[in-house]
Amino acid sequence: MQAAITLQSLAPALPEIFMVAAICVVLLADVFAGAAARRITPTLTLVVIALGAALTILHAQVPERVVLFSGMYVADPLGTLLKLLGFLFTGVALLYSRAYLEARNLLKGEYYVLVLTALLGIFVIVSAGSLLTLYIGVELLALSLYALVAFDRDSGIAAESAMKYFVLGAIASGCLLYGMSLVYGMSGSLLLADLAVRLQGEASLGLIMGIVFLVVGVAFKFGAVPFHMWVPDVYQGAPSSVTLFVATAPKIASFALAFRLLAGGLGQVAGTWMQMLSIVAIASLVLGNVVAIAQTSLKRMLAYSAIGNVGFILLGFVAGTEQGYEAALYYTVVYVLMTLGSFGVILLASRAGFEASELDDYKGLHARDPLLALIMMVLMFSTAGIPPFVGFWAKLQIFQALWAVNQMALVVCAAAVSVIGVFYYLRVVKLMYFDAPTEAPRGFAHRGVRFALGLNAFAVLALGLLPESLLSLCAKVLS
Repeated sequence: MQAAITLQSLAPALPEIFMVAAICVVLLADVFAGAAARRITPTLTLVVIALGAALTILHAQVPERVVLFSGMYVADPLGTLLKLLGFLFTGVALLYSRAYLEARNLLKGEYYVLVLTALLGIFVIVSAGSLLTLYIGVELLALSLYALVAFDRDSGIAAESAMKYFVLGAIASGCLLYGMSLVYGMSGSLLLADLAVRLQGEASLGLIMGIVFLVVGVAFKFGAVPFHMWVPDVYQGAPSSVTLFVATAPKIASFALAFRLLAGGLGQVAGTWMQMLSIVAIASLVLGNVVAIAQTSLKRMLAYSAIGNVGFILLGFVAGTEQGYEAALYYTVVYVLMTLGSFGVILLASRAGFEASELDDYKGLHARDPLLALIMMVLMFSTAGIPPFVGFWAKLQIFQALWAVNQMALVVCAAAVSVIGVFYYLRVVKLMYFDAPTEAPRGFAHRGVRFALGLNAFAVLALGLLPESLLSLCAKVLS
């Protein structure tokens, strides 16, 4: 007999329950606020995010794995950490974006509702205990992102990017769903915990086919080669505030999707999907870092950089050990933190009628805005993997995880492409500090946002000087 559902038993699912209610409240507040909605909705959304994080800390934390709703929902320390990071990164992204949206007349309630809906989709993926829940979360996140990319209705390039993203995303979702159906047919269960028990031994042909389609879906959500075609178009075509969000918080969902589905549900047949992921990871590393060199747009350069960094995250899964998963989680958190700052600089360097999206726009930035140039230099050094910044430790953790399982060829390849990547990151620093200043207009001068961006850069340095804090946290939630 199933135990009665009580408020106490539902406490682990409080973040999702709160987000559903909060989305309705923000939507209604925006409708009834009228002209004041431009002031109320952004502030209310940040308050909602802060309250959600507080409720998660106070009432939704669990010391060990808890299963709800007949196994379809899983709460564990990893899920709690990822949800708190989702709240944090989304709140920071919205804080950076407000002035940018206001200058372009995009500060509308629908924007904030879509962001909160995407965050809800991330939470559903993070706590998915079944293939069905996983797919619902993936689609909830994807549909929100499609609408956000096309949010600027006056921009033809944004509409074109959204259409490409939608078509390719629909194909990837179909592959993911077809792979799930094959795996279900082979196992007879939708629950990930059952898959981990029933799918043991040598994989059958039908199961291998299912895993192929699942890896396609996971690779698309990460933006990995050869399913990366949407990444540079979306990064460049979407409004910079949308690009900031797309490039950061959804990466948490991508990690959770790979971890719950591959490492969790299909962990007993890891040898099959590890071979596929190794090819995808190496292709992403090589193509992302090589093509980024040829870019003249900073947003496209960061797009190909994202593809290369996704390769590092996937290498953590290729290791197939607890150390590898810890390294992948650590790299994901660090990458999102660095990307938040990088796109935050782009938003602050922009202004009404001017998008600071080209590399040439940053020539002589040190002379025009020393603080912004310093922040960007710290972030570029860290993303390049130069010590003592946290990006160095993220790459080192991946190398150590691969070294521990004797994947020497992957270590050598990853190290080689890391050296290539240093070039285009340092090119940005060279433009800011050694080229003559351009006549580009000054960007936004909001002190609060600049202070937050400075804290972002300081966190990158502090976590590099004291790496054990975040490393131990990642190890604790995955142990």
